[in-house]
Amino acid sequence: MSRPVRAAETLAVAALLVAVAGCGSRLPESDFEDRGRGTAPAPAGAPVRVGIITSATSPVGGSAFTGPRDGAKAYFERLNARGGIGGRKVEVRTCDDGGSGVGNSACVRKLIDEERVVALVATSSLDYAGASRVSGAGVPDVGGQPIGSAYDTYPHLYGIYGSLAPRDGEPGWGGELIGGTEVYRYFKREQGARTAAVVSYNQASSAAYARLVTRGLKAEGYKVITEQVDFALPNFRAAAADLKEQGADLVFDAMDTHGNARLCEAMDEVGANVTAKVTNVQNWTSSVADDYKDAPRCRNALWATGASRNYEDTDHPAVREFRDAMKGHKDLGQWQLEGWAAAMWFTDAATSCRGDVTRACVDRFMNRGKSYTARGLLLPVTYEERAEPPETRMTCVSVARWKDSEGWVTQGDMNKNCFDVPQLSYQP
Repeated sequence: MSRPVRAAETLAVAALLVAVAGCGSRLPESDFEDRGRGTAPAPAGAPVRVGIITSATSPVGGSAFTGPRDGAKAYFERLNARGGIGGRKVEVRTCDDGGSGVGNSACVRKLIDEERVVALVATSSLDYAGASRVSGAGVPDVGGQPIGSAYDTYPHLYGIYGSLAPRDGEPGWGGELIGGTEVYRYFKREQGARTAAVVSYNQASSAAYARLVTRGLKAEGYKVITEQVDFALPNFRAAAADLKEQGADLVFDAMDTHGNARLCEAMDEVGANVTAKVTNVQNWTSSVADDYKDAPRCRNALWATGASRNYEDTDHPAVREFRDAMKGHKDLGQWQLEGWAAAMWFTDAATSCRGDVTRACVDRFMNRGKSYTARGLLLPVTYEERAEPPETRMTCVSVARWKDSEGWVTQGDMNKNCFDVPQLSYQP
């Protein structure tokens, strides 16, 4: 079985981030010239230097993007305590791009040209404007969050969710990407859901994502209720009352965490009880109790879907190791676990180089045509280059639901929550 080519939850993140930020500009292509393609051989025992680019001070909040960075840093700290990679410590250089395209390009220049990093790891950028420069320099980018379409566009970039696209400089296939309907199939088959509401802002990217969700739900035979609220002055109570009246089993959205919390409050106020209020992997965190403190009934109807093992699955040895390393962190979340997995992925690639860790060697491991699971933390990540997108595909999904007494509770085995589903095209 395989994981989604493009997780629907990440599409939601992209939509809501554009909705609340909409910032950044790209540098001209002339700025991407003179790309150094190699790294000089490092002296024996010299540190292996990697870079992590994060939109840590983005307009959407200081902690919105830092999870992957924190998880990756925790992994490398533990790795170094155990001797590093073949006796070489991993030296992490971080860069905050501020959530802008200009800032991202500046981080790329600094890390590639000045710091001479061998790879980027666990990238989480609102506007990955420097992606073409990274690719042109032959620098592998390992396990980044595909908030935009860069990981389905350029070679040498390996997002945490994989890709089947040619990655020839154009997004997907002729400018179109694909997404599966496995999440909707899961709730239909496992929870008996038949009616779904989709709530969005009256903002272009939010509305576009809502249309994609609606298409997927209809393809799975759902009755779909669409609710749109004003971005500046949203009337969540009216939307909640309507979805209650129409008997929605599920609620999906294309909104930020604040909007989700207010919608949940409105649902509690009007008595709208649903099987699941479905959120995305970015909101799969331990801060749910605080974020939704004024909506106890809706809070306990929260479900999250993704493509990585629940960070609360402490029966799994790889999760226990992650949790042990993250003990000093106040809040935990799924993006931290995925950042940890990205660092593990790079480490496995670098270990294959047998001491001579170069960009080309790491890239060969990443591009070897084999799926990767990070010791069972990820659904199998696949990178292929198919000339045409598949019409259907067997995909799997990780699912958890929130319970106040237990936190996020895993629902079924993610490697068995698998469905042969349509792959719908969309424009990024």
